[in-house]
Amino acid sequence: MSRNRYLLDCTLRDGGYLNDWEFGHDNMVNIFDRVVSSGTDVIEIGFLDDRRAFDMNRSIMPSTDCVEKIYGRLDRKNTMVVGMIDYGTCDIGNIQPCEESYLDGIRVIFKKDKRVPAIDYCRQVAELGYKVFVQLVSISSYNDDELKDVASLANAIHPYAVSMVDTYGLLNPTELTHIADIMNEELSPEIILGFHAHNNFQLGYINATTVLDYPTDRDILVDGTLYGMGKSAGNAPLELIAMYMNEHFGKNYVVTEMQEAITSSILDFQQKSPWGYQLFYYIAASNKVHPNYVSHLMNKRTLSITAVNEILQKIPEDQKLEKNMKLIEELYLEYQKEECDDTADLERLSEALGGREVLIIGPGATISSHTEKIRGYITDQKPVVISINYIPANIHPDYMFVTNTSRYLQSATQMHAEENADVRLIASSNLKRSAREFDYVVNYSRIIDENAVFPDNSMCMLIRTLMHCGCKKVILAGLDGYSADNVNYFDVAKAYSFLSEKAEALNRYAIDFFASIREKVDVRFLTPSAYEV
Repeated sequence: MSRNRYLLDCTLRDGGYLNDWEFGHDNMVNIFDRVVSSGTDVIEIGFLDDRRAFDMNRSIMPSTDCVEKIYGRLDRKNTMVVGMIDYGTCDIGNIQPCEESYLDGIRVIFKKDKRVPAIDYCRQVAELGYKVFVQLVSISSYNDDELKDVASLANAIHPYAVSMVDTYGLLNPTELTHIADIMNEELSPEIILGFHAHNNFQLGYINATTVLDYPTDRDILVDGTLYGMGKSAGNAPLELIAMYMNEHFGKNYVVTEMQEAITSSILDFQQKSPWGYQLFYYIAASNKVHPNYVSHLMNKRTLSITAVNEILQKIPEDQKLEKNMKLIEELYLEYQKEECDDTADLERLSEALGGREVLIIGPGATISSHTEKIRGYITDQKPVVISINYIPANIHPDYMFVTNTSRYLQSATQMHAEENADVRLIASSNLKRSAREFDYVVNYSRIIDENAVFPDNSMCMLIRTLMHCGCKKVILAGLDGYSADNVNYFDVAKAYSFLSEKAEALNRYAIDFFASIREKVDVRFLTPSAYEV
């Protein structure tokens, strides 16, 4: 049984998602030299993408002739040099004949619904003389018949290799072996079977070794990146795979060269844009969904992890690995709309507030800088004091308005404290869990604005609730508005960091909101705010 096993480094390509491929020319040269000197069999030097202008400092290039400008003077020794094309991003006219190019091969990635035209594109690349690698993106999304079909399509053009790409790190060794069984059975025996791992489940390394150990007469190729550099949870670490291959396949990769590349060119990027195992990517992988869905929900900072998982499970099967952000927002709002009959609670709340002036306390930095002014106002005017999603340290509220499950769970200890036993809780109906019973529940769908960028802005939700209760005068303190650097929060941990880039639009929305209710309720500011005009 032949046991030819090869190692491919794709740091300069896959690692580029973290820095927009701006490694810097010196780092690109150093990584190339060190990887080649280590004896790694194949090095991928970046993307070919004709949408991008040429830049000596970036490993993403518009055409094959640009490769020579960056790497042309470097000694490749015995290492095969390849580039990658995401099908549809590089016209065949931008690819020179191989004999005129610094590249030996080209890897083409594509999703399964593009497999017919993409493999025809691979045929055109092969006709230019290149070793062609057919890269099957999201291999876990293929069913058995689709795997057989893509293998048949590949056999027709005789590529150098066909690689199983676990794009979202979803596979375990058993599932991976099942896919390998089909590909090994269906592919022509001369085609190398490749594997590219991601590490969402911390299985990148073990999956790589599983493929290396796979019992077959065909040659096997496994990808890795230096220090596992790659988007999200990262990739299988090149240096660990090299050690394994040295020990089990008689290879002589010089791992110290890889270590030198890591310390001199990779660690700085790791500090700037960390990668590796994280709860965020684990949740995406465990639900078999695109990470963008998870980021959309978790960035809202309004949901418990249980709620995030429940929403993700509602995504239709054919949309799980897409990036349908309209869909996930619709699912979010649908999930939050825990409908209830709030008539009785609103009546009781109206009676309790009794047309009194209401002072709303937000989480802005002015709560700390204007504490004495706020306390003085409370002493003199005796308003009803309602805090939003937290209990202030130095101001005792009469009520806490709760719209945010995550913040509410974080406040459980405070709410159990004896000194806060008299704080009554007004909750929007989307809250699924409670540390104690709510005194009032208001229908979520009644008080949100589904057309807004931030539909469930808690300040606006509370003011709408007060308007339903007949309140005519509202004073705002600690509602400082959004800023790009989140300095408007007394506790930065309470800041919605994902909204900082939308600060101006969100502030404008609040200003317009206040203008729209001017005839119904008198809103004034006790502390400075970006919402004032």
